[in-house]
Amino acid sequence: MNSHEKMLGLLDLFDGAEDAVTVTIDEMHERLGYTRSTLYRYLKTLTDAGLLTSLPSVGYMLGPRIVELDYKIRMGDVLIRAARPVMEELAVQFRGIALLCRRYRFDVLCVHQESGTDAIHSGYDRGRRRSLLHGAASLSILAYLPDHQLRKFYGEDPAPFAAAGLGGTLKDVKGSLREQRQHGWVSTAGDVTPGVTGVAAPVFDGRSEILGSLSLTLPDARLQSKTLEEVAERVVFCAGVISKTIAYS
Repeated sequence: MNSHEKMLGLLDLFDGAEDAVTVTIDEMHERLGYTRSTLYRYLKTLTDAGLLTSLPSVGYMLGPRIVELDYKIRMGDVLIRAARPVMEELAVQFRGIALLCRRYRFDVLCVHQESGTDAIHSGYDRGRRRSLLHGAASLSILAYLPDHQLRKFYGEDPAPFAAAGLGGTLKDVKGSLREQRQHGWVSTAGDVTPGVTGVAAPVFDGRSEILGSLSLTLPDARLQSKTLEEVAERVVFCAGVISKTIAYS
């Protein structure tokens, strides 16, 4: 890695475990192996840019510039702006929680949430990352992952695919995902949160490549098939509206 990549690598220390909110110089030195002089030089640059900040006896944490950038993303993100109106309508119509997620590497990141009920509360808040292998919001993205990326993802560790019920071989996994694409939507019951049903459909960018998903979480793990079909039809429609808005924006 060059020096810029090494410096940005410091930000990766705050990735992963949700309780990893502060990191000390000693921890950075142990985990990255950089000399202390190099660490201090990188930290000064990142702190001056507002990407990191520090408190005595506590350590370094993400800085105020991150908060500012998050606000600008929420206000200006084309995907969120396109999705917010239909998400509000969807959540109120079915008294559920609408989630907008986008693909992030081989994970899924929640970027927006709208609630139309007090019966359930989603812990999948904005900024939380989850596996591509669990939950309707994730599986509806996984189904459209480009073949070369699916191969790479599967090759890293096939075991979780089998544990998720997608198949014991890459061929089996592709078959399972093909069925999901043909269906047009994905539903799961209690896969991530016990006692709820998730229904999701894919969202595409202007080149018809998978961008993310729109999902609706409902406070019932045993929806009747007619009700499930009705919900799924509406979720697919709303996801299509978002995709078309993105394509023409």
